[in-house]
Amino acid sequence: MGMTHAAVLGTGAWGTTFAQVLADAGMTVRMWGRNPAVADFINSHENSTYLPGIPLSATVSATTDMAQAVRGADLVAVAVPVAAVRETVAAAAPGLDEGAALLSLAKGLELETRRTVHDVIREASGRSGDSIAVLSGPNLSREIAEHNPTATVIACADEELATAIAVACHNPYFRPYVSTDVLGCEVAGATKNVIAVAIGAAEGMGLGINTRATLITRGLAEMTRLGTTLGASADTFAGLAGIGDLVATCSSKLSRNYSLGLRMGRGASLEEALHLSPGVAEGARSAVPILEVAREHGVDMPITEAVVRVVHEGATIEQMGEMLLSRPQKKDGWRIELL
Repeated sequence: MGMTHAAVLGTGAWGTTFAQVLADAGMTVRMWGRNPAVADFINSHENSTYLPGIPLSATVSATTDMAQAVRGADLVAVAVPVAAVRETVAAAAPGLDEGAALLSLAKGLELETRRTVHDVIREASGRSGDSIAVLSGPNLSREIAEHNPTATVIACADEELATAIAVACHNPYFRPYVSTDVLGCEVAGATKNVIAVAIGAAEGMGLGINTRATLITRGLAEMTRLGTTLGASADTFAGLAGIGDLVATCSSKLSRNYSLGLRMGRGASLEEALHLSPGVAEGARSAVPILEVAREHGVDMPITEAVVRVVHEGATIEQMGEMLLSRPQKKDGWRIELL
């Protein structure tokens, strides 16, 4: 039997968008959030706080009661910022149905533990990793909410479960593909946010398409090096969860990470840029744990390192450019070969 009831934990723009995606695929959806006012807006069929102007189906409702939200859900989507995933899933765990599948919509690494979101959900829920999937791809929430066609990847170690989730969220404008490379999708989803900060900064400085294309290409090389070293498939980074998501995140002002870098490139301080950026820019948070993991495994990630120096160590945007341009000559490709 297919999935019919879903819970979405998180009432931000992406959580609300995905709730509507599920509703348009024929599911009944209950959302959970902390803010009663936002829940009231959703129950009035529009999340005017985070997704103004987008009508929500009558089959989407919201509550601040976690037990009520997850009760009877076949699918529970986790759509809160990475820093809130562990606490949120731990609160939801006692009320989950035994056969419920969990789906991560968050992208990044947990700051304190450097765990992937999949691992955080597994630990916080006490569930088997085979019952937890991740979603990744070129998924700018506003465009999807406006029914612009897009594709995504549902990754799970259990391919049958990944397929069931893909069927549950497939609608005329949202096309899911299936993968078993959970780690690759998570590494791609986390690192592309960091690359987007760098590309936004470059555009903010007035640099052009050649620079963006260079950073996207070399950013993809960084992502692939880290992922394959950790055990992911290189093919994942050539697909929707890799280059697809990277291009979308690095090319649109709808991207929080790109917009953060753009404002800093135009002269704003980190604090000013964060204040002006709605939602959470995960690239700023995840850059440090990603770089720490890379260093532990001897993986060269110069763009990520440059973002860490700017965002966390006080380097200027101009110094970031100098760091990247003064590096030694190498062959092209995602493996490092010095000339």
